[in-house]
Amino acid sequence: MEIEKAVLQELYKIITPNKVEMFDRIASLRTKYLTIALENIYQEHNASAVLRSCDCFGLQEMHVIEKGFQYSVQRDIALGAGRWVDLFNYNLGENPTEDCILNLQNRGYKIVATTPHTDAHTIHDLPIDQPLAFFFGTERRGLSQEVIERSDYQVKIPMYGFTESFNISVSVAILLQTIRQRLEKSNLDWKLTSEEQISLKIKWCRKILNGGQALENEIRKRLIEKEL
Repeated sequence: MEIEKAVLQELYKIITPNKVEMFDRIASLRTKYLTIALENIYQEHNASAVLRSCDCFGLQEMHVIEKGFQYSVQRDIALGAGRWVDLFNYNLGENPTEDCILNLQNRGYKIVATTPHTDAHTIHDLPIDQPLAFFFGTERRGLSQEVIERSDYQVKIPMYGFTESFNISVSVAILLQTIRQRLEKSNLDWKLTSEEQISLKIKWCRKILNGGQALENEIRKRLIEKEL
């Protein structure tokens, strides 16, 4: 890990002090404890708005399941969030939904199906003692039955009007606002580790520097040779 710290310090000598301050501050607030998975959200402006919400609420990862729909970031809506949030696409094989669920379960996430048709949990009483992956479907059809059946929890956002559901980007924002506030009031260890923060900041430096990958490789090689 000492090499990683040294690599970051060398990269920090190249970028502006303002960027250094920003990267340090934002990385300290980032989390992988929560993540969002979208299932067949074919309207790209909705998916891009969700990506923007993930960045705003400090989520480092977002997952997109594509069955016949190919998702691409609409940069005018995402407002650059695509540079900072890690996006995972599932569009290969016979069952991308299964692939996404298994990947998240193997990483220790509890699968949470968001649906207005449940009395199991609301966003206010959902257990948050383990990492959570929130699955969202389309406004019209909702999530597939597969996600509902495979979920560890089902949760809804309380609503008080005639309309059954919020727009998906609004739903994600409301849910993340509530769950993040609950985490911040808890004693849970939900933020990135110091090692994860260093790796993330190296990646962010790489993204903003011309020839960032080659530059990082050169710095890393020089530091390793110095230790030999």
